[in-house]
Amino acid sequence: MESSDSSMFDVQKFWLYQTFARYYIVGRGRKRTVWRLFSIDRMEPSELNIFEDHTTYTTEECFDLLKRIHQGNRSMGGLKLISIGYGIVERKKIGSMLGAKVYSVSKSMMVIIPNPVVRSKLAYCSTEKRYQKLLNSVDLTKDFFFSYSYNVMRSLQDNLNRNKTDQSVYKSMFVWNEYLTRGIRKQLKNNIWTVALVYGFFKQIKLSVSGRDFDLTLIARRSRHYAGTRFLRRGVNENGKVANDVETEQVVSEDRAEGRTVQISSIVQNRGSIPVFWSQETSLLKIFNPVVIIPKQEDYKATKLHFKNLGDRYGNPIIVLDLTKTREKKPRETLLHAEYVNALGCINAERLEENRLKFLQWDLKQHSRWLSLFSSHKYLLFLNLNNKRSFTFCSKAIVVLSKLKELTKLAMELNDTFHCQVTRSSPLEGSTRPYLEDVNISENANNGRCNVKIKRFQKGVLRTNCFDCLDRTNIAQYAYGLAALGYQLQTFGYLESPDIDLDDPLARHLMDIYEIMGDKLALQYGGSPAHNKLFSERRGQWKPTIEYVDIIKTFQRFVNNVYMDEQKQNGIDLFLGNPPPQKRMLVLDPVKHSKWRSTMKRSLSDSNIFVENDILAAKQLLRQESMGHNKCLVELMPEIPNYCRYTSPEFPEVVSASESMDSGNEEIDQERTTSRFLMADWYSDSVYSCEEELYNKILSFSSENGDDNCFSMFDFGRWITRGGTFYL
Repeated sequence: MESSDSSMFDVQKFWLYQTFARYYIVGRGRKRTVWRLFSIDRMEPSELNIFEDHTTYTTEECFDLLKRIHQGNRSMGGLKLISIGYGIVERKKIGSMLGAKVYSVSKSMMVIIPNPVVRSKLAYCSTEKRYQKLLNSVDLTKDFFFSYSYNVMRSLQDNLNRNKTDQSVYKSMFVWNEYLTRGIRKQLKNNIWTVALVYGFFKQIKLSVSGRDFDLTLIARRSRHYAGTRFLRRGVNENGKVANDVETEQVVSEDRAEGRTVQISSIVQNRGSIPVFWSQETSLLKIFNPVVIIPKQEDYKATKLHFKNLGDRYGNPIIVLDLTKTREKKPRETLLHAEYVNALGCINAERLEENRLKFLQWDLKQHSRWLSLFSSHKYLLFLNLNNKRSFTFCSKAIVVLSKLKELTKLAMELNDTFHCQVTRSSPLEGSTRPYLEDVNISENANNGRCNVKIKRFQKGVLRTNCFDCLDRTNIAQYAYGLAALGYQLQTFGYLESPDIDLDDPLARHLMDIYEIMGDKLALQYGGSPAHNKLFSERRGQWKPTIEYVDIIKTFQRFVNNVYMDEQKQNGIDLFLGNPPPQKRMLVLDPVKHSKWRSTMKRSLSDSNIFVENDILAAKQLLRQESMGHNKCLVELMPEIPNYCRYTSPEFPEVVSASESMDSGNEEIDQERTTSRFLMADWYSDSVYSCEEELYNKILSFSSENGDDNCFSMFDFGRWITRGGTFYL
C-alpha cells in the first residue's frame, strides 16, 4: 500500500459498488496489479460530493478494503456490486491508431446518485424525470468512440506536434462529454477516472495495391460547439462557431510487423454550415422552406471569427469550396451564396496577401442537371486524337466525380499531406502510460520506445459546404479523399502515378467507406441517410430504384425535422450543458427587425420569402465579379480555363473559353483570368446559364446535318472545346 501520483496511474476497468450512503468506484490499472478508488456521497440531493483515496492498493489489499466496507454497512444492506465497465459499461474494438486500440460504446447505463430516501423528498421530481428522459435520448452506443492511450479527438499531425499536445484533451471542441465530466474532473483535479468521448464516425479497413497491404482509416469528428439538428442549428453563432461542423481525417498506414519502420500519412478536411447568420423554419406543408438571412453584424464579425479559428487550427491557406446553387427560380441557396461571397470579400480585403481565403464555387446540382438534358444516364465524350473523330459513352457520375476530383486535387496540392515514419521497438501492451508519452519526435529520431521521423506537414485545410453540408458535400469530400489517396500511396512508393481511376477497386472501396460516413453524419444532423444518387449510379443500380430510395430518404428527413428534431435538440443541449431546454423563438433587435421587415416581400403564389435588396445586391456583386472589379475577393488558384464558348446575356462580360487565349493585352488577360476564377467558371455559371441554348443548338445541328448525326454532334462538341478534347 502506497501513495501514488495520479498522472502515473492509468485506469481502464472499473467496478461500481453501492452502499446506502455512498457509491464506490474501484479502478484497476493497465498492469492489472494496481488499484485505486473514490466514493460519491448519496445523501446529498443536488451537489456532487466526491472523496478520492490517493492510496494505491495491490489486488489483495483492495479486496480486503472492500470486505471491511461491506461489514461496516451490513446493517443498511452492505456493499453491492452494481456494474463492471470500462469508463462505459461495454466497449467494442473498432480499430487502432499508432498501436493504441480505439473502441466504440456498445452499452451504457445511467446511475442515479441520490438514494431513494433522498429522492422522495425532492420537490422537482417531475422535472428531474423529464431531464433524465432527455439525457437518455442521446444514445452513446451510436457513433461515439474513444481510446485510452491515443487522443482520437486530435488529428495525427496534432498528436505528433508537441506544440499542440500540451493542452487538456477536454478543451478540444470534439470531446462531447466535457460538460458531463467537468464536475468530477474539477473535484479530483485529474482525468484518470473519465473517458473522453468523440462523436462522429470511425472506420478502419485493410486494402492492398500491387500486392502490398495497408490500413485505411476514416475519422469524422463532430464539433460540440453549436451542435444540433438541421433546422434548429443553421449558419454561425456570435462566437464564430458553425452548425454541422465536422473534421474529416483520412489516415493511410503501412501494414508492417512490430519493430519495422512504418510509413503513415494523413490528410484533414472540414465541412460546416455557411458561416453567416441565417435560418430556415420547418413547415408541415412544405419540404423546401424559405431562407431568412438575419442582419446581425454588418462587418461579418462572426464570419471573421470562424475563419480565424480555422486558421489557428490548420494554418494557411484556407480553401473554401462552395457547392451551393448559383441559379434558382425561387431564390434560396442563391441568397446564401451572395451573402457568403460578400462576407469573404470583406474578410480578404482586411488580410495580407498570404493569408487570404481562396474561394472555389462549383454548382454541382446544376452541372448534373445539365448533363441530364442529353440522357438520363449517359452522355457523349468526344475526342479529337490525331485528327480522328471518335466518341465513347461515359456515365454522368463518372464525369461529375472526375471534375470534382480534378478541382479538389488543386486544393490538395496547396495544402499537401502529413507524412511520417514510425518505428516502435516494443509493443504497447503492458505500458502504464499513454502511448504518445513514449514517442520521440525529431527529424532524425533514433532513440525512445517509439521513434517518429516527420517528413512533411499539411498546411491549411479545404473547407467544403453546400446547403446542408450533407449530400453534395460528402460527394466532394470523397473526390478530395480519392485525390489524396493517390498522393499518399505514391509517397509510400506503392504507385508510380498519383492518379487513381474511378473504376479502380481502390476507388470503389473508398467510395463505400465515404458513403457510410455520409449516411452516419446525415442521420446525426438531418435525420435521414444521405442522398447518394451518384454513388448508386456508380454501382449500376436501376434508376427507378435510386429514385424510390431517394424519395424515402426525403420523406424520412422531413418527418424527423418536423416532429422529432426539437426533442432531439433539447437532449443534445442538455448533454452538452447548454442553457435549459425551452421553447425556441427568434429574437431580433426591435429597431433592426422593423427596418428589416420593411424590405421583405411575401409571394403568396410560391410562399417564398426573399429580401429584395439582397437579390439586387447579389446580382450586382456577381456582375462585378465577372468584370474583375472585386479582385480582393479571392486569391487566384492555378489557371483553370472555361469549357463553354458562350457569353451570358445577363453577364455579357464573362469571358468564353476560346477568347481566353492570350490577346496580347496584358490588362485584358489579367481581367479575364480573374473573372474565370471568381465566378467559379470551371464548368460553372457560364455553362449553366445557357442550358436551353445548348439544347437548342443540338437540335439545330441535327436538323441542319440531316442523318449525319455523328458529325453534327461532333461539331457541337467542337463548339465547347478545350485543347483537342471535346466535352458534351
